Amino acid sequence: MIIGMVVAIPEEIRALFENFGNYAGEEVESGYRVFIYDVGRHRVIVSGSGAGEIEAAATTQFLITRYDVNLIVNFGVVGGLTPDMGLHRTVVVEKVVHYRYDATPFDKTVVLGQHVGMPDLYMPATPNFVKIAKKVEPSLEGVICASADKFVEKPEDKKYIRDTFGADIVDMESAGIIVTAIRNDVSSMLIKAVSDDVEGNAEQFAEMVSGAAATCVKVVRGILEVL
Repeated sequence: MIIGMVVAIPEEIRALFENFGNYAGEEVESGYRVFIYDVGRHRVIVSGSGAGEIEAAATTQFLITRYDVNLIVNFGVVGGLTPDMGLHRTVVVEKVVHYRYDATPFDKTVVLGQHVGMPDLYMPATPNFVKIAKKVEPSLEGVICASADKFVEKPEDKKYIRDTFGADIVDMESAGIIVTAIRNDVSSMLIKAVSDDVEGNAEQFAEMVSGAAATCVKVVRGILEVL
């Protein structure tokens, strides 16, 4: 299988270099620097996107178009929205909600967070790969990820997102990745680790991001090795 991997920030890329599979080279293509690994039976094409939905969506489309990948994998660090989502807690995303997307003023058939043309507020990762991830790593909990172009730091903002959308975690890339994968009919699997908890802020994120990313990479590698 050819797997495209979207990685957002430098700390996550460094964790991948230190903890991933067999390095098979790198190349620059269409302005993207990609790193190639062999993990288990699979060729993994890794590209850094930068933070945010637009960057993540563009990188996802690049990997699909250029490398004809069968599966998009995203790993990364997230903010926890519930007391259960403690530091370094690793989870698999079942559904994503784009919580700052709002087309309701001109389209009365959708609700806050629902993309026009999507059947539901919540956009699913590929259920079969969620199931496989849970089987390989029984500690993984399936969660709802809220996603938008905003670093969420204030506890009151985290509470609003949790209460409004029923989300467990929050990040800045998952909605862009999921939308693009769905549009291209390509499977997706998203594994996340908590770097700042429900009371955490940007300072806690800075302290914990490298360790959380390393934890996440080890889980992703374990899953890919047995796919």
